Amino acid sequence: MSRYEINGHLFAAEPKPGQCLRTFLRDLEVFGVKKGCDAGDCGACTVWIDGKPFHSCLVPAFRAEGRKVTTIEGLASSGEMHPVQQAFHDAQAFQCGFCAAGMIMTAASMGADQKADLPHALKGNLCRCTGYRSITDALNGKCNIESDVAGKACGTSLPNPFTDDILTGKARYTMDVAMPGMLHLKVLRSPHAHARIVGIDRTAALAVPGVVAVYTWEDVPRRLYSTALHEDHLVDPDDTYMLDNVARFAGQRVAAVVAESEGAAEAGCRAIHVEYEVLPAVFDPVEAMEPGAPLLHDKDVLTKEGNVYCDLKGEIGNIARGFEEAHAIHELTYSTSRVQHVHLETHGSIAWRSEDNRWHVRTSSQGPFAAQKKLCYLMGLKARDLHVFTERVGGGFGGKQEMISEDLVLFAAMKLGRPVKWEWTREDEFLGGTTRHQMTTHVKLGARKDGTLTAMDVRVVSNTGAYGNHGSETLAAAMGSPIAAYRCDNKRGAGYAVYTNMVPGGGFRGYGASQTTFAIECAIDELARLLAIDPMEMRRRNVVRPGDNIESIWQEPSDASFGSYGILECLEIVERELAKGNGVAKPGGDHWAEGTGVALAMLECGPPTEHRSGAEMRLLADGTYHLAVGSSEMGNGITTAHKQMAAAVLGVRATDIAIINADTDRTPYDTGTFASTGTVVAGKAVHIAAEAMRDDILAFASRHTGMDPVQCRLENDAVVCGDKRIPLDALHAAGAKTDHHFAVSRKAYLSPRTIAFNVQGVRLAVHRVTGEIRILHSVHAADIGRPINPMQCRGQLDGAVAMGYGWALTENMVHEAGHMVNPQLRNYRIPAYADTPHTDIFFADTVDSIGPLGAKSQGECGINPVAPAVANALADATGIRFAHLPFTPDRIFAELAEKP
Repeated sequence: MSRYEINGHLFAAEPKPGQCLRTFLRDLEVFGVKKGCDAGDCGACTVWIDGKPFHSCLVPAFRAEGRKVTTIEGLASSGEMHPVQQAFHDAQAFQCGFCAAGMIMTAASMGADQKADLPHALKGNLCRCTGYRSITDALNGKCNIESDVAGKACGTSLPNPFTDDILTGKARYTMDVAMPGMLHLKVLRSPHAHARIVGIDRTAALAVPGVVAVYTWEDVPRRLYSTALHEDHLVDPDDTYMLDNVARFAGQRVAAVVAESEGAAEAGCRAIHVEYEVLPAVFDPVEAMEPGAPLLHDKDVLTKEGNVYCDLKGEIGNIARGFEEAHAIHELTYSTSRVQHVHLETHGSIAWRSEDNRWHVRTSSQGPFAAQKKLCYLMGLKARDLHVFTERVGGGFGGKQEMISEDLVLFAAMKLGRPVKWEWTREDEFLGGTTRHQMTTHVKLGARKDGTLTAMDVRVVSNTGAYGNHGSETLAAAMGSPIAAYRCDNKRGAGYAVYTNMVPGGGFRGYGASQTTFAIECAIDELARLLAIDPMEMRRRNVVRPGDNIESIWQEPSDASFGSYGILECLEIVERELAKGNGVAKPGGDHWAEGTGVALAMLECGPPTEHRSGAEMRLLADGTYHLAVGSSEMGNGITTAHKQMAAAVLGVRATDIAIINADTDRTPYDTGTFASTGTVVAGKAVHIAAEAMRDDILAFASRHTGMDPVQCRLENDAVVCGDKRIPLDALHAAGAKTDHHFAVSRKAYLSPRTIAFNVQGVRLAVHRVTGEIRILHSVHAADIGRPINPMQCRGQLDGAVAMGYGWALTENMVHEAGHMVNPQLRNYRIPAYADTPHTDIFFADTVDSIGPLGAKSQGECGINPVAPAVANALADATGIRFAHLPFTPDRIFAELAEKP
């Protein structure tokens, strides 16, 4: 048996043949070592070997024998954090925290020369959440956190309550558990974009050593459902089976293999023989709408003829008259690309049965309660017999608003009576996860000489892929706020969500509004140029105002309302900052052209359909509080914000409130953490529950002391009634004698919906020959109401803007005949440190009248104006309108070569 020294402890263990160091360490339950790619691309698995950093997924485990291996768990010494860990603590240089361990291990190994060149030094470590700004702050010794003072929780930059666990490797993400008898599940995916399964021979797979079972469409429940997670399941089509005898996209799961190890499960997948009848396929949604196009679904699934799953149409005013009144008309077709969420923690779930005969699913999900309902439907279970929960989720961005990893593990566990685990690979994410919907938008705008819009005509075709999960809801969002953002008496829209033999679209940060915001904001700039009006002034003249009906293309009344209105201030901020400049000049030489662009975005805080959340609070015997909320924490900072909201109402420190979340056994119901609802719905539930808790305490104190209720008040850790001061622990003891429990529960619902605004400004340089783009100045202003935690709000916007730059400049899922040809991080290219410009972020000075404590959402809408601002700056620099994302150098070069 070989001996390994890991974090100062000796282990006697023998790696499996060919095993990498990452999986070897995790087999030894050293869970601080994460998996984001297993290809050396993301750096989440970084460890030290004899003091030098290595991506442990690339190191054969046997090479660590006789050497000192240090992981994040061993970086601290004598109970004190390493200086880099402390720096990450003080700067809060993480959000979901999944990349933090690897980032810290790399940063802690740097010398002075490397710290002076961070773009190069951090090229091997990716972060999808932060936009790298807080990481820069940490490495520059900047402290972003403030003191936790009783009564001043709201508006203070307090640290995440789980900071120490995240930075020392103690935090447990979905896969960070070990169970005796654990089985591993892997799936065989279809190599064809459209094919009927004629036969499956599992004989060879079952003969693979370690394989326990193979399941096909003939074994699983034959019940239609949608993988999308919403409060109202009727908004999504029931068009999906757990496993099907028809594959409708390349990458669809065909069979599930369960084995004693991941290797055996993968070998079992390779050994399955499937006979396919290849069917005609269609990949372009416009072609899919044509008569005679190959049909993806049977009539019992479709609500309409052909491949159009959903269409939305409407008109207000008279569009023909509006164009007759126009002095200038712009008309062009714009398109956006299909992109992946790339949350660094891949999808994964573990299912098992406990001694009380209940089933448990530990999962990485944005909606465990909605997932529980779907699983009960599929498996024929009662809700009381199924427990679904998250612990810590490593990013989501809408990608985990799906039930796509939980069903097969639960089915297998129920069949085999043993725990079953399914951890997705990065390739699984690209081939089998959902994506942002590719949309093509035709825009026609008309305006008078003074810039007043007279007509807006928008036609959207959304490629929903092989299944319609989120297809109608994203289409509704696309036809909603981006059009409603502008005042115009005459508006018309037509939208179509169309089935194709592509990987399914799904929920994605910005949720459909991103795609049409790109098109409309580009069109507004083009119309301004036709009229020789400044693009910023064009927006000021036409942007929606308080008192306006918030209409896009439908005349029906909406529950969307202006809880605060800061868009004009946001425009002013961005205009001021761009005019002021940041001192960064374009590169020298005649080949570089410079341009400036702006774009705005408006987004309702919450989906148009139902959403609800609950919160429960208890006063504990020690005088502190317990808070239970059903929403998921995935780097959105919602647990910190919820603690701060409750603390602000109760007048205590945030640290006086313990919180649990996202657990169908231990927390109240929550639809899910998506569509900007964590603050405005779950936060509202927390707000009113804290008020009820305060009122309950004061009412009991009044009875207990005989004082009038108006003479009683909460003062930090005590109640003051007249001249009597009763510590909360003493009050709790008094309540226990009379069987008073100091426990409250409240529910919140999404209505009315307040509205968030964002404005992005960009100054860039583009090389006329190579097509290279460099961002010189990036400015973002947001109307988010009152920031509960300003540091976290900046972090959310930093991450959203960085993701927007990725969508605009580097990210692209390249498909040939439905097959993705670049399903690896190194070829897909989310922004690395060197790709992510610093963005100056500002908040409008507003207080929202609808959101809890004056706050509204900020994590989602921030991505929407980034790509059109880049496009408008690019047009300003070159005189050419680039109407199709992404703006990769080859596309820029081709256009510039054609129109020099």
